[in-house]
Amino acid sequence: MNELEIKELIARGEGYHLEFKEENISNEDLAKILVCFANTDGGRILVGIDNNGNTKGVSDTDKIMLKIDDVAINRCENPISILQETAQIDNKTIVIVNVPKGSQRPYRTKSGNYYVRASNRCRQASREELLRIFQASESLYYDELAVSRSGISDMDINRFKIFLKDALYVTVNNDDEIKNYLKNFHLIAIDNTPTVTGILFFCGAPQKFLPEARIICAFINGNDLSIAPDDKKEITGTIPQMLEDTEKFLKIYLKEKHEIKNFEPEIKFEIPFESMRESVLNAVAHRDYTINSPIRIIIFSDRIEVHSPGKLPNTVTIDSIKVGGSHILRNPTIYNLLVKMRMVTDLGSGVMRIIKLIQEHIKKEVDFKETDSEFILIIPRKNN
Repeated sequence: MNELEIKELIARGEGYHLEFKEENISNEDLAKILVCFANTDGGRILVGIDNNGNTKGVSDTDKIMLKIDDVAINRCENPISILQETAQIDNKTIVIVNVPKGSQRPYRTKSGNYYVRASNRCRQASREELLRIFQASESLYYDELAVSRSGISDMDINRFKIFLKDALYVTVNNDDEIKNYLKNFHLIAIDNTPTVTGILFFCGAPQKFLPEARIICAFINGNDLSIAPDDKKEITGTIPQMLEDTEKFLKIYLKEKHEIKNFEPEIKFEIPFESMRESVLNAVAHRDYTINSPIRIIIFSDRIEVHSPGKLPNTVTIDSIKVGGSHILRNPTIYNLLVKMRMVTDLGSGVMRIIKLIQEHIKKEVDFKETDSEFILIIPRKNN
């Protein structure tokens, strides 16, 4: 970076990707900043600039750079890879520390604290943020975690036995065998506590333990979210129950006409219903369950929006899912149950099918959006 670029950077002030520090920064504070950048989205530390953006410079470049390297390697767990460079501003030397987004997240300081970047400061990561970081790094899967306050008595074992018979064609009545199957499907933990997936598929009242695992369906007679919905339904229950009830809601508002076939009326939908089923299944299978927010399905006059909590996982992009180039599972245990129930394939081609069906039947394009907190699938309606 040249002097003009650095001055422009300083003029913008500290922010999500930029921190100012003087050379007398303590090892602990330095480790905290390195960790918070590596755990979030990367960033730069300008050493030799005070909090007000004034250039103070550093007195011994080699000494401060060796110190920063030592902190990054020996006072952060895992060690953080950084790139340092020096620059001249107003005849004073500063050190620029480039911190990439870490490939071995989450990182913590030697004292055991995890930090993330928030606006222009570092703060300790919450439990939910840590879970998301662990999940994104594939060091654990949230859907396999035990759900505290729940017990195996909260699960509907008869429903699980029916699943085994339908999915695996086996009949099991022995309690020890049943527990072994539950553990092999990651539906209970080692101590027999139900996991997130176990609760979502085989608990009598999943929302008692996981209140965020809901679907909100709404019909708005207009094209603007500010318009009050004509109909709204909060859908709860197990995942199979929610999928069934969501399908019923959608069928009410997406009917187009009846056709007589073999002397019997046949309902036609304005949108191929397979595409809607795929959309809801994708949201249920791939949403981020660490986020305390429901799936939202909103039927507008001109479109249907499916809002799924959480950004796309890891290296998945909108372009890659359009061509079926990504099949990274955020919730592999949930997905495995859906595969065994023959609700989804194991090909990662759901989005491609949605796009193709909409193009073929209504000659319009499906759209996708991603925000900081959710992924949105937008399906155009036929008559608009």
